[in-house]
Amino acid sequence: MNRQPDMRQLMKQAQKMQEQLAAAQEELAARRFEGSAGGGVVTAVVSGAQELLEVTIDPSVVDPDDVEMLQDLIVAAVNQAMKTAAEAAGDQLGGLTGGLDLGGLFG
Repeated sequence: MNRQPDMRQLMKQAQKMQEQLAAAQEELAARRFEGSAGGGVVTAVVSGAQELLEVTIDPSVVDPDDVEMLQDLIVAAVNQAMKTAAEAAGDQLGGLTGGLDLGGLFG
């Protein structure tokens, strides 16, 4: 006997999943993720929404004759923080989406 899925039940489940996903996204956006480079002389903090919140630079690394090194350290610290945030998003939201392909929306 072939049973058709109850559309009301499916809609209820979809709505519940949508609510859980929205709550998880909100919680994730409120979290902070830090990355560092150069042994901690440059740190970057991003939100779970992958917005750059702050950059800290130890004055000892500021060398007017080597600005390129400082720029590289900043990029490395920001990239590390972004990667950490993206991994957390994948972990937190991946379980809710049940393996659905969301087109790379979360990392």
